[in-house]
Amino acid sequence: MREISFRSLTFMLLIALLVWSSNFEACMARRGRHWRQSRAASASSVSKKKGKSSHGGGSSHHNSGGSSGSKPKSPSHNKAPSPSHNKAPSPSHNKAPSPPHNKAPSPPQLPKPRDDTPPSTPHKGSSSFNVLDFGAKGDGSTDDTKAFQAAWAAACKVEASQIIVPAAYKFLVGPISFSGPYCQPNILFQLDGTIIAPTDSKSWGKGLLQWLEFTKLRGITVQGKGLIDGRGSSWWQDTPYGDPIDDDFKLIVPLNSTAQQHPPMPIRSELSGKMPSIKPTALRFYGSFNVTVTGITIQNSPQCHLKFDNCAGVLVHDMSVSSPGNSPNTDGIHLQNSKQVLIHTTNLACGDDCISIQTGCSDVYVHNVNCGPGHGISIGSLGRDNTKACVSNITVRDIIMHNTMNGVRVKTWQGGSGSVQGVLFSNIQVSEVQLPIVIDQFYCDKSQCKNQTSAVALSGITYERIRGTYTVKPVHFACSDSLPCVDVTLNGIELKPVQEQYHMYEPFCWQTFGELRTPTVPPIACLQIGKPSSNRVNSDHDVC
Repeated sequence: MREISFRSLTFMLLIALLVWSSNFEACMARRGRHWRQSRAASASSVSKKKGKSSHGGGSSHHNSGGSSGSKPKSPSHNKAPSPSHNKAPSPSHNKAPSPPHNKAPSPPQLPKPRDDTPPSTPHKGSSSFNVLDFGAKGDGSTDDTKAFQAAWAAACKVEASQIIVPAAYKFLVGPISFSGPYCQPNILFQLDGTIIAPTDSKSWGKGLLQWLEFTKLRGITVQGKGLIDGRGSSWWQDTPYGDPIDDDFKLIVPLNSTAQQHPPMPIRSELSGKMPSIKPTALRFYGSFNVTVTGITIQNSPQCHLKFDNCAGVLVHDMSVSSPGNSPNTDGIHLQNSKQVLIHTTNLACGDDCISIQTGCSDVYVHNVNCGPGHGISIGSLGRDNTKACVSNITVRDIIMHNTMNGVRVKTWQGGSGSVQGVLFSNIQVSEVQLPIVIDQFYCDKSQCKNQTSAVALSGITYERIRGTYTVKPVHFACSDSLPCVDVTLNGIELKPVQEQYHMYEPFCWQTFGELRTPTVPPIACLQIGKPSSNRVNSDHDVC
């Protein structure tokens, strides 16, 4: 009887302990962040315990991980557990595990809806200047000069800025100067559209020496796939006889002896009034350092197409010049007082010298150039009006010339002073060229020039691998009586005539001294081997 009473008492104490424990847990859960969840768990736990008590309460529970006396899972575990939660929660809390630890990775974030509003571009706008944004129309008839001036004024203030001349537009631009010297360095002029010159005489006043000019800049690049069109036919037709004609025309005598003194000019087009007698160069760079021109085409300039004057560090490549062969004085590239010049991979077709190298030039390297039509590649003319000329260290090689008046030439005036020295013409391929090799120290583009004893001294000029066909004379060396040409070297010369079109002249030499390193075709027996016996020591008059 006592044993039964003891068992009853023990059972009642166990029930009381369970009820107290549940109440304690509910009270503690009210202090936590999962209060609502824990309260539900406690109520469920109590109801289940009552049920189990009525069934005897001895069985274990799946996934509990505890002893036979532990409570079942909280309802918060009815969802699939995280793989990192393989063990049961602590029996003293009966709540879901805290999420910050070992939680499942969040799903990838979807990209936010795109805002159709274009982003602001203050950085791009501060360094890139499109002429359209400054009022240019690009319709080929509206004067866009002021828009180009405004774009340049803005770009000038920003280092490494860009002026954009966009493709598919044609901009009418009058004479303009993109000037320093206070501009920031390394400005890029991106030319992909077309710039055309005005053809009315009013735009030019009494005449200007240049149309588009870049002056006193440090690091200026003009590049792109665009076109500069000088529309020069009105200039050529208007004054066909007012300009000097290349003096070496006198060396060309057709078979019928009826050489035209003035070849026909292109038919005038788009002419509005008589044009000034002073003709502009299309694109000129003056007093600038590190100049690059690439990609563009310059065509139909009134006079010279591309000129560099007083520049250092010039690079020209992968560009073109295009004008008719009978357009007067339209040199392709003109160099003057410029140093450290590299010209390569260009196509030059014009009515005068493809490349003209004038006084004050040194360290010039020209290679891989196609020339024709035109007057060839020339050093000079030098010493005009008794001036002093200095040219040195010139290399011209790997050139193709077709249908040109001259091949490679040096031309000086009587009465000049100074010197030309250290010149190499190498690997020149000529085709139907009238005079492939020329030195002319009696150059005169006027009706008459007086004889003078002083001259520009020529020395150290080498011709090697000059090959192809000629139509008039293979070699013409006419050097000064008082100051002969010295150290003229010929090596690998092979020039053959094109039959019957012109009377073929033999090679001509006058006061020319040097050496033949290999036999030549035709034989150039007129070259005097060695040095002249009366060769005087250069005076201050000759020193550069």
